[in-house]
Amino acid sequence: MSRIPDVYADLIAEGEALDSLVTRLGPGQWALPTPAPGWTIAHQIAHLASTARLARAAATDPAAFALMTTGAAEDFDAAVTRVLQPYLVGLPTALLTRWRLERAQAARALASLPPDQMVPWVARKLPAGMLASAGIMELFAHGQDIADTVGTRIEPTDRIRHLVNFAVRNWAFGYLMRGQTPPDEQFRFELTAPSGQAWEYGPADAGQRISGPAVDFCLLTTRRRHRGDLSLVASGPDAERWLDIAQAYRGAPGPGRRPGQFASSR
Repeated sequence: MSRIPDVYADLIAEGEALDSLVTRLGPGQWALPTPAPGWTIAHQIAHLASTARLARAAATDPAAFALMTTGAAEDFDAAVTRVLQPYLVGLPTALLTRWRLERAQAARALASLPPDQMVPWVARKLPAGMLASAGIMELFAHGQDIADTVGTRIEPTDRIRHLVNFAVRNWAFGYLMRGQTPPDEQFRFELTAPSGQAWEYGPADAGQRISGPAVDFCLLTTRRRHRGDLSLVASGPDAERWLDIAQAYRGAPGPGRRPGQFASSR
């Protein structure tokens, strides 16, 4: 496998790519409902802004981070809703400005740390570089919801490799969030990057495998597409089951997406 690019630079690039889409929105489009039940486009950007604020606090002020995430261990989803609400006050232009400021400050704070330096996060401590990867996951997932809402397509790049790394690292989340025990055997993941490169993870001799396009893997693990609308192949009963419950994030799985809901976008 080739050298993994700078995650901090790619976090900035992903933010700018989504910004270019959001900038083109008309004032009325910010109130459009997205595929995430109960969330408008404004909610999506408010969540990204509040998450960036948390990342900056995690990198610079652990005590402030702990205060901001009070109660998250007991009710993660309620904590997420609480921290995004202040960003919904005011006009869309104000929200866009705040999001730009928050993500720029978060990017600078993370980039000041070695990628392997541990920082606090909601579920457990993470290396700073992995937290940046989580930020790329957030931009990918919520950007997809926005793109689906306005009927456009986001062209994937090999920057999604950081999301893939994050999802593979946290492959057991789908089980844990449902109170289930993950299989003992580690899976093999064989994915094809947007550029055509082969990305491989896990034991080469593993009996359970997932293969297919890396972008489909990202859509699956962020629960932005139903497995039936993706070109992923599972080998082995546990891997087959995993395609139904895969998720790369902490928090309630939610209803996900319906089979066929976005089939025409492929």
